[in-house]
Amino acid sequence: MTSRLRQLEENSDTEGCFLREVESFRRELRAHCYRLLGSVHDAEDLVQETVLRAWRGRAGFDGRSSLRTWLYRIATRACLTALEQRGRRPLPVGLGGANADPRGPLDSRPEVPWLEPMPDALFADPAEIVTDRADVRLAFIAALQHLAPRQRAVLILRDVLCWQASEVAELLDVTTVAVNSALQRARERLARLSIAEKELVEPSAAEERATLAQYVAAFEAKDVPAVVHLLAADAVWEMPPFAAWYRGRRDVGRHLVTRCPGGPGDLRLIQTRANGSPCVALYLLDAARGDHRPFALQTLTLARVGIVHVVTFFDLRLFRTFGLPASLPAVSAESCRSAAHLPRG
Repeated sequence: MTSRLRQLEENSDTEGCFLREVESFRRELRAHCYRLLGSVHDAEDLVQETVLRAWRGRAGFDGRSSLRTWLYRIATRACLTALEQRGRRPLPVGLGGANADPRGPLDSRPEVPWLEPMPDALFADPAEIVTDRADVRLAFIAALQHLAPRQRAVLILRDVLCWQASEVAELLDVTTVAVNSALQRARERLARLSIAEKELVEPSAAEERATLAQYVAAFEAKDVPAVVHLLAADAVWEMPPFAAWYRGRRDVGRHLVTRCPGGPGDLRLIQTRANGSPCVALYLLDAARGDHRPFALQTLTLARVGIVHVVTFFDLRLFRTFGLPASLPAVSAESCRSAAHLPRG
């Protein structure tokens, strides 16, 4: 809770109770705003705005709906207003360009408001993500960006949160017929996008752990063939803010040989989770400082056939969002060379 909200809470016991009850919905409101906006940082700002609006408008809450419904109404409307001034947040594949030449120049597009990952720990109920990941996956959040803002809101409220059409109509101040029409168009649009990851056969927990351990060891040893071996044949590799993206083991391998910095021991990786999927934080050796500094964050989509999708995010703000350390101690290159002898089975 911010210092401003703490000051408000201290005004009286009754008002403090109201704020504490509102705060109990922060996690699920953050997840809702994230699905609408595609940015964990924007979502946090809009949740803060929602709490402040709720506080200022508390006298108008008459109890005809639940506090939760009232807060979702405030949050959704705040997000829709914000989306009027902001474009959609794509991933590189979503820009429509072709598979790039892995040895060609990289075109950085910092002006594009790129999609962001969100730590599992920040979702409404991280435990539920283990059993139901579909509505938090990065591929789903990216697909939502192709919908008009109101269609996006309708689909999330109806298909993710399971609201009744009449409830959504009241929230958006439209008719039930309009809600049903928007939902149909949104579903048709998502169907045309054909989110391939919905059809994946996921690995077992043991298989996932083994693959991640090999991936981390291969990257830290800068063993490009070992990294490539873990990929599915048609794996996709993306790297916002760079517009280029690659498909297939050969092109991803050529990209890594050409672009991956440092040598054995120069990269260190920490495992975490984002959007219901494995994620690794990469730290690059800073020789002058003698430690490893934040370099990039990768989300990985795993299937029985291998790693099918890697998105590398170079937004270093994400390290703080994920609660990751600001640096890691250096390790000897020899220990990483020994890890280079990885099984290919």
